[in-house]
Amino acid sequence: MCRFLLYKGKSQIQLAHLLTRPAHSIINQSFDSRLRLDKRRPINGDGFGVGWYESNSGPDNTPCIFASVTPAWNNNNLARLAEKIKSPLVFAHVRASTSGTLSETNCHPWKYNKLMWMHNGHIQDFNKIKRKLQQSLREEIFLFVEGNTDSEWAFALFLNQLSNPEADNFDYKTLKTAMLKTIEQLNIWADEAGITEPSLLNFAVTDGCTVVCTRYISSKTEEAASLYFSSGTNFKEYKPGHYKMVKADKREDIVLVASEPLTFEKADWLIIPTNTCLVITPKFNVLLTPIKDQFYNIERAKKGNFTVPPAIM
Repeated sequence: MCRFLLYKGKSQIQLAHLLTRPAHSIINQSFDSRLRLDKRRPINGDGFGVGWYESNSGPDNTPCIFASVTPAWNNNNLARLAEKIKSPLVFAHVRASTSGTLSETNCHPWKYNKLMWMHNGHIQDFNKIKRKLQQSLREEIFLFVEGNTDSEWAFALFLNQLSNPEADNFDYKTLKTAMLKTIEQLNIWADEAGITEPSLLNFAVTDGCTVVCTRYISSKTEEAASLYFSSGTNFKEYKPGHYKMVKADKREDIVLVASEPLTFEKADWLIIPTNTCLVITPKFNVLLTPIKDQFYNIERAKKGNFTVPPAIM
């Protein structure tokens, strides 16, 4: 499994404050991930990708993506770019491959016009449903896919839920509905194929204005891969490597979502409950809603731990 983070802010942030400088930055998570489900702190060294937008809106606001098959901790170009590039919306991903070869085309995130997508987890026994997924796609979306990962094909399935994936803008409800339909369809095909082991579907998508992400597992009893969020008015470095989310008032000027917290400030982070959809609207409202399908378990939701576990501190 992989690690990812996303940032949406009313002002631009220098990428280094997300990628390289925090003591538990996304690059550090590539070699020291502490909250992986397998508990072995394995390496996420099968490439990386960073995607960003120049602004929060505009007709030409399509994302730029830099990806490489080298480990994130050993790429000097990434470190150099992170010190110079600023953006109000950033996706970053370090990869531990579960399907697909080691290639730049298989590195997250991917983009389609204004939309950008990444995934932490895997689609269980993807080979058993791959043909059905491909056959369900419109021609232009089928031809869009360049790699061979379950994650990119899931993006194609998401695009197929949109009446016009090349639209200049999307209502946040439209993106949320497409996300939930994507998960629903994957579950239908898994059931038809007799797949009994769960899929881990921590998906994230943005059009440059809205962000929709999920923490999800196709199981009523097991926990999904870790995912946290933090929000406030300023993400501030108070000493080298140490950051905190400043909450000067009730406004949400910044929202961070990450597989693992970037800071050692326990009060900064809340865990996203298993089988939940998080939406960050263009006006910076953070909406958390349970995904109430056949795998929804109200007792599990009630027992959800909203604090950061000691392993990360």
